[in-house]
Order: sequence, then structure tokens, then C-alpha cells
Amino acid sequence: MEIIDLHCDVLMKLTELEFAKFTNDDRLHANKERLQLGQVKAQVFAIFIKPDIPQSLKFLEVMRQIEAFHTHVLQTEGMVHITDWSQLETLAPYEIGAILSLEGCSSIGEDLAKLSAILDAGVKLVGLTWNEENAVAFGADQDAKLGLKPFGKEVVNVLNERDIIVDVSHLNEQGFWDVLPLAKHIIASHSNARALCDHPRNLTDEQAKALVAHGGHIHVVYFPEFIGVNATLEDLVTHVKHLANLVGVEHIGLGSDYDGINKTVQGLAHAGEAQNLLEALREHFSDEEVRGIASNNIRQYVKKAATR
Repeated sequence: MEIIDLHCDVLMKLTELEFAKFTNDDRLHANKERLQLGQVKAQVFAIFIKPDIPQSLKFLEVMRQIEAFHTHVLQTEGMVHITDWSQLETLAPYEIGAILSLEGCSSIGEDLAKLSAILDAGVKLVGLTWNEENAVAFGADQDAKLGLKPFGKEVVNVLNERDIIVDVSHLNEQGFWDVLPLAKHIIASHSNARALCDHPRNLTDEQAKALVAHGGHIHVVYFPEFIGVNATLEDLVTHVKHLANLVGVEHIGLGSDYDGINKTVQGLAHAGEAQNLLEALREHFSDEEVRGIASNNIRQYVKKAATR
């Protein structure tokens, strides 16, 4: 069963590891061979800039990761750059779609020209923050009462104009509520249910319902710290069940966070084991519902977004 995964950090790893090979490097959770093995039909590759990198070098680091995307990922046979969501429906059986996202806007400072340059590279989803504060908003680790900044509204306007999906996964709570009525397209690309695991990176029930009411989707993340103590595969399924009961299974998807996490759940050690999650979901959902969670829900979302 095909999977569309809305978040991984392979690009960061490719720029850090010596002699890294996207094709089959076993230091990568989500290399080409593992994506094939796990039947991942399309993978979103995040551009993530670590907060300890000096501000003057952050935009350069974005360019390095975009270069890694082109030289490592897209030069691998069968990988196809998705610059229009409609391409998801025209991939050949042996092809895997590769989609760019930006995980946090710290790299642009207060410069919309830098944002435009990043979007011009084919970025289709943008998270306004990582966990820290930047010129746009406050991240998940910041005071929950501090929200979107004036410059952030300008950024959201640009994203709306270009039909870019706003990703709220790393926003703090007030930032989430500030962005919700402003964003044309909105998703949580890799977050779980805070009711089951009380972590600021997860969504409260109120947030989950509001996000879907505004047309959004929620993609569950595989990181044990966002699942619960001694997290198991079944615990992750429980997050899916909880969110599906809240907002409807048709609004749920997957966002592994592979290569951005230092721990994994047994049975989900890398992308090659992704089908194990679908097997576990089949114990609680119909085949059609599991197919939706795996890929069809996000396919329908981007089709609707294209007509708004």
C-alpha cells in the first residue's frame, strides 16, 4: 500500500555525513532503498537549519541543503521532483516523488526576497518556526502566550499568494491560533495528540478540531517522545485512533520525521518498515481508511487546495 510521508530530515543528514549516499546509506532512515521497501510513493524532504548556526550563515545553509536535494536525491534514478501536486498522479510505478519543505523561517531573517528565493526552489510546505523564536513567530519551546509577529503576517500573505501550505507543527500555541484564520492552506505535518502525550509539539484536542474545521490535516509523527513513555507501535496507533475519533479518519496522514529523530519505535526503525504501521492500523480501520491514512487523504487534500 503506497505511502506519502509529509516529513523527513534526510537533507540535513546528507550535508552532515561524510561520503553519504542517498541510494543505500544505512546511516539514513529514509534512503532510496528503504523508501522503496516501505512503499513510500512520495516523500517530503524538509530543509532544517539548526538554531546554533549564526544568522549570517543560515540562508547559505538553506542553499546547501537545496543543493544536496538536487545532487543526492534527484540524481538518484527514479526520484522525481514534485513541483506541482498534480504530479503525484502521474508517477510511474518505479518512481518516487520528492517534495521540498522548509522547517522554520529563521533563515530568511526579515527578508521576504530570501523567502521568495526558497519558494522558487520548489518548496511546497513552510513551517513558520522550529522550536525557537525567530522574526516570524515563536516556536513550540517558547511561552505559549506569545504568537505571530507582524512580519509573520507578511510571510503568511506571501505563502497564501503562492498557494504554499503553512505547516503548524512547530508553532507554539498562541502562534497556532494566530495563524489559523490567516492561512489559505494549513497542515500539521508531524504532530500527535497532546491528550495522550503532553508535549508542546503535539496538538490539543481543541487545536486538532479547529485545524480540521479550517480545512487542515494532521499527520502523525513516529518519534517516541511525541508518542508516550516506552512508546510502542500500538501506542502510535492509539494516537491515530484518538485523532480520527476527534476529527474524522479522512483528515489523518503520516509524517515520520525520519532522520530528524534519534530514537525509533520498535517495528519502525526506518522507512523500510513503514508497512508495519499500516498492518497495525488494519486491526482498527478498514482497508479503505488505512489507504486514506497512508496516502489518499493527502492526495485529496492537495487536489482540493488546487481548486481553492
